[in-house]
Order: sequence, then structure tokens, then C-alpha cells
Amino acid sequence: MHELSIAEEIYRASRAAVAGHGAGRLECVTVAVGELAAIEPDLLKFAWQALTEGGPDVGSTLEVEWHAAHQFCVACDADKPRSDGTWLRLCPDCGRPLNVTGGMELDLLHVTFLPDGHEGAGEGSDDG
Repeated sequence: MHELSIAEEIYRASRAAVAGHGAGRLECVTVAVGELAAIEPDLLKFAWQALTEGGPDVGSTLEVEWHAAHQFCVACDADKPRSDGTWLRLCPDCGRPLNVTGGMELDLLHVTFLPDGHEGAGEGSDDG
């Protein structure tokens, strides 16, 4: 499950963002994940929970913004849906190569944290 190593990198980057503002506890981290990034959002969230369990950021959440890929056939001048279970980048109608845009995202979008010595959620944030 490579989602664990991805969750570790997201955690490392999130902690670095918080450290730039002093000490604090992560509350919520938001990432963008693309359809073609070969990452399962549910497994990534599970890996996040396992990674933060028992540590200073226990209870923090990882939110995933899903970004779909878009396929377009220039020859047909039309959007083309993806066939279930495959990303064959050929037009199902004319057989020409499709232009595929989006869907490769893996970006840290937003980090919300609670600065040390403060009560209540949402006291600090850092947009990535």
C-alpha cells in the first residue's frame, strides 16, 4: 500500500507548514488527488489515521478533493467518457489518440492547525 508513504510525505509537509508558525497541533489537512494519480482516497485517509494515531496530531483529519481526468478527441471534436476499468487513451469511436487533461494532481492545498496554548479549533491555518 503505497498510500502510507504518500500519507507520510503529506504529514511531513503539513508539520513543516505548522512549524513555520511556531508549535501547534494539526486539525485538518486538505489535499487534491487526481483520478490518474494511482491513489485510492479511502486508503490514503486510512493511512493518515494510522500514521497520526497515538501522536501529537491524533484526531486530525485528511480531506481529499477528487479531481477527474478529462478526455477529448480532436478528430471527433467531442468529449469522450472513460471505459470502465481502463484508461486506454484511444477514442472508442474513431481510434485516434485522445487528449487527456487533469487527473494527475497530488497537491497539499490547506493545513488547519491549533497553535500551542490556544483552545478551540481553527485558530491557525496555512494554505499550501
